[in-house]
Order: sequence, then C-alpha cells, then structure tokens
Amino acid sequence: MSESFADQILQLLFSFRRITGGAADPCARQPCAECFAMHRPKVERFMREGVPIHFVMPAFPAKSANRHKVLGKLPDLAERLSLEFLQSFCDYVRHHYGPGAQITICSDGHVFSDLVGVDDQDVTDYRTELELLLGAIGADAINTYGLGDAFKCADHAEQREQLIRRYALSLEEIRDRARQDPAARSIFGGIHRFLFEDVLARSEGRSRNKVREECKPLAYQVIQRSDAWSGLVEDSFPDALRLSIHPQAAHSHKIGVHMIRTRDNWLTPWHGVALDEGDGVRLVKREEAECLGATVVMRGGRPSHFIAPQAVHTSRLLLQEAAR
Repeated sequence: MSESFADQILQLLFSFRRITGGAADPCARQPCAECFAMHRPKVERFMREGVPIHFVMPAFPAKSANRHKVLGKLPDLAERLSLEFLQSFCDYVRHHYGPGAQITICSDGHVFSDLVGVDDQDVTDYRTELELLLGAIGADAINTYGLGDAFKCADHAEQREQLIRRYALSLEEIRDRARQDPAARSIFGGIHRFLFEDVLARSEGRSRNKVREECKPLAYQVIQRSDAWSGLVEDSFPDALRLSIHPQAAHSHKIGVHMIRTRDNWLTPWHGVALDEGDGVRLVKREEAECLGATVVMRGGRPSHFIAPQAVHTSRLLLQEAAR
C-alpha cells in the first residue's frame, strides 16, 4: 500500500517537472518505471517513519541585477505565487499521506552573489523579505536554509571560501564534464545564457561576442559553486528528496520543477516578473511585459507585477461567463 501512495505522490510531483528534453522526452508525457524507481525508496522511508516527506530545493537566491528582467531587488508576486505553489504541493501531499510534506528552501544567493553582480546586502534583504512573505501566506510547510546557517563566520567571502575548499570540484573537472556529458552541457548553456544577458545589460557599447566569451569562465565558476552547494545540502539533509529549479534529465536524482507557468524552460521568479493575462499568470522577463504594453501594479509602495493589455477584457468575459 505504501508503494502505491508513494507513486501517487511522485506522480503529482512529476506533473510539474522541468525536463532537459522538454516535451519531446517521452517521460515528460508519461513517467516511466525508472522515473519512479529513482525516488520511491526515499518517499517510502519517510512514510514508514510516519513523518513529513522532506524535500530540499536550492533556490530563491536574490533578484537578478538585470533590470530588463525584473522589477526590483526584493521578492514580488512572482515569488509569492511560487511559494504558494510549493505550499499547495505540500497540502496536496496530505491528501495521499496524512503527515504531508516539508520543503526546505536552501537559499543560495550568497554562494555566487559576487559572480553575478549582486551585492551581499541585497541577498540578505531578499531572504529577509522572503521569510516575511512565507509568514504572510501561512506557508507552514516551508522553511529556509542559507550559507550562513552552514558556516557561522560573519563574512560572506569567507563562507564562500570554506564552501569551495570543502565541497568544490576543480574548474577543469567542471569543464571536462560539460564537454562529455550532454546534461551537464545543457546546464552550462542555461547558466551561460543567464550570465550573458545580465552582464550585457550593464555593458553598454561593448561587443556582444566579447561579453559572451567573458561569461564562459564565470558560468563554470557558478556551476562549480552551485555543485558545491548541492554537495553541502546533500550532506546536511541526506535523506531528503532533491528538487531543482533547473531542467533535469528524466532519470536524474534531482527533480526539476516549474513553480509558475512560463514558456521558458529556464526562467525563474528571480529572473522574471509575473504577468497577469486575465485567465492566469505567466512568468516572463520584464522587457517582454513592457513590449506587450503591460501595466505595472504597485503593492505596498513597491512594484509587484504586470497586467497585460488584454487582461481586463479577458477577466470581464470570465466573470460574465461565471455569472450565467
């Protein structure tokens, strides 16, 4: 019986998967036996013990420094909807299994803030606001963990040095893996694209090709630290199931997940904005919302999200249909 419930929980999770192969991967349409076998033992272990199923998710680092992508430095509706999704997932798990689920967000902003052009204080402010937001939405199944929780020294640069010293592979090993492993090459491509877009946005007048080349070593360093952080998280939470905000191979030990509707398999709430389209909310880059003629919505004196031009008309039609 526990196996059946475990598979139901995994099936629920797989319905939100980000897979490197996208919709073309057969496992995206129908998870195969191996998809379940990769993760079933951990789910069953929690169920045997009668405790919440624990997931860890390195995510929610800080807002991108690229103002072509985001509205500001602090969490907005994109983060709020994503956190509500995660809480709702834990609520849905309770339908299949009474103790439910617990998600630890391993906020990795301080891990590579110096590489992506984000000030450490902005990272700290982002996490503080994120925790306030968790309280505001009543997300009792979600908690946070950061670099400062792992290394108690006050200096973030020293924390990063300790992380690299204890957990990081060499950059040459990272490069070799990207050359030889298609999944690792896909991760490199996605990280490199993010960095290129962000650095280009603050490099007016510079050659795109030159910026693109300069971002390659940065991408390898980001991956090196990201992998080191993953190793630390695995040591700290060895029994937990591992979620990821990046697309993952169908049979990876990491499960990539979408938290909010988007057409970009790599886009995240901290690299985009929420666009209210009237019949739903979609994650886009700020510049896309502005090109559509969308309007910024202010909440609490801060920009929150965009409303698409067609949203009011669509909402009116939906309300009229509901009233019939």
